[in-house]
Amino acid sequence: MIIVVVFSTLNWFFEIYKWKKLVAITQKISLKESSIQCLASLATSLITPNRIGEYGAKAMFFKKSLRKKIVGFNIIGNFYQLITTLLFGITGFTYFVLTHKVNLNFKSIFTIIILSLIFFGCIYLALYRFKKGKEYVTKITTFINAISFSVNLKTFCFAIFRYLFFSHQFYFLLTLFSVEINYLEAVSAIASVYLIASIVPMLSLLDIVLKSTIAVWVFSFFSVPAIIILTVVSLLWFFNFAIPSLIGSYFVITFKPKLST
Repeated sequence: MIIVVVFSTLNWFFEIYKWKKLVAITQKISLKESSIQCLASLATSLITPNRIGEYGAKAMFFKKSLRKKIVGFNIIGNFYQLITTLLFGITGFTYFVLTHKVNLNFKSIFTIIILSLIFFGCIYLALYRFKKGKEYVTKITTFINAISFSVNLKTFCFAIFRYLFFSHQFYFLLTLFSVEINYLEAVSAIASVYLIASIVPMLSLLDIVLKSTIAVWVFSFFSVPAIIILTVVSLLWFFNFAIPSLIGSYFVITFKPKLST
């Protein structure tokens, strides 16, 4: 349990430090300011799907002239976190499916992928077709290119550290409840849970429901009792989400927006 608490602290430390380094490109902020912004935005995003509300929440801590850039930095930070989840998740899920011969409807999955690619392709063409769309694409490209390779690399590394901390929290809690499962199978199952949860739109407040449902299904292949998995997911939610949100709520209540331009 000490390890679990320490890993929760490290998980949020790297998220806070990652945000501090990203924002420093435009405006230097202290670790305390970064902590307030990250925790307050978490509390604000409770009622939004996949924590989308944090984009606007973090921007409110800065002057109006900087808010577009701040949203851009947040997108980049979350992009690397998503990429990390996908890299570990696809690897783990592939191992999980092949090892346990999980019966998946690959035809449906392939259809969803193709339709998604067509959908995003149409959006890109629509943007590029019109003058304003071209300007928008150009601004995004310019913004991304303005961020140095070292900052991108550091952000990616911080995302990996975060993933390793919260995924191994899951593993240590399983061992705490004396679940007999080897390390490789455990991490592949955990990676599968986070992968599936990351691609399903859900209100942040109901994140525990989504992860619990997925985790119970995944670990049923290892004959782990549902009550143990529900307890593990609840503890993870409490340490990584509930406590930080509670702290962040205080900063939301005492928040004074930047009115200057």
